[in-house]
Amino acid sequence: MAAQLVLQLPHIPAFGGEDFLVSASNETAARLVASWPDWVNPICIIAGPPGSGKSHLVNVWRARSSAQAFSAAAIKDAITASLREPGPIAVENADDGALDEQAAFHLLNLARERRFDVLISGRKAPGDWQITLPDLRSRLRSAALVCIEEPDEALLRAVLVKLFADRQLAVGPDVIDYVMPRMERSMAAAEALVEALDKAALAEGKSVTRPFAAKIMAAGQTRSLRETLA
Repeated sequence: MAAQLVLQLPHIPAFGGEDFLVSASNETAARLVASWPDWVNPICIIAGPPGSGKSHLVNVWRARSSAQAFSAAAIKDAITASLREPGPIAVENADDGALDEQAAFHLLNLARERRFDVLISGRKAPGDWQITLPDLRSRLRSAALVCIEEPDEALLRAVLVKLFADRQLAVGPDVIDYVMPRMERSMAAAEALVEALDKAALAEGKSVTRPFAAKIMAAGQTRSLRETLA
């Protein structure tokens, strides 16, 4: 049942043999990655909440493009690499507060001048980043932006089944049907829920059934773990 439910959604393989499940909530971002190298805009940004699959898509793009990846704090290293040998660059978590704005502006200018592509990820769209450099704000506004939304029902259901299967937990459809309307509709919440149920099942030596899931959720154990992971 688990494999059947997961395979109902299209998927994109990435590093480690894992799959990125595609639904209406993330299809635009998946199409952007799949369309490389035919990008019209050399600067592209993927924005989405924690656990939405941004890093997974960046890894897919890196595998396709042989791009080098840099953190927001290491933009100067990206510039050095681009000056030495221009090539695709990935910058992850650009809105984590560590971005060197002058260096980022220089990198985006280099990308246009030397004709290489840059893929940037962040939790929010650039308009919501704390950017003080006007020139950088202008460059980011001119980038191609795609946003990953919170998961729709089909994606969240498939992700739950996959997370249970990854932990070798055999759960019936009734468990998924029970937890779906009672949990926060986010990837991070799905991960926290499955981890909490797994830990509780191991501690009590029980299987994850509908009554067991109801007991653990009622006790607030999944909520506590979600707050710890946030």
